[in-house]
Amino acid sequence: MTDFDAIWRAQDEIRTIVNAVCGECIWNLSYNPHRMAIELELTKTLSEEDINILINQFPLPVDYDGVGSKGSRFTFYL
Repeated sequence: MTDFDAIWRAQDEIRTIVNAVCGECIWNLSYNPHRMAIELELTKTLSEEDINILINQFPLPVDYDGVGSKGSRFTFYL
């Protein structure tokens, strides 16, 4: 069974960290039930240094997935 409360808390935490580090630049933040992960896409493409700075702020395991249709993409595993 999916724990939606934990997903919503994680999304709030991700949103707060992204807004603090990069400003308000979230294009998409959604849960993917097939991957059992939260997917994030920004409205801008980050440099390698900025990607590392952002990733190091998260308490959740996160992978950089490259550039999507709008900007940098990340996957957070619950």
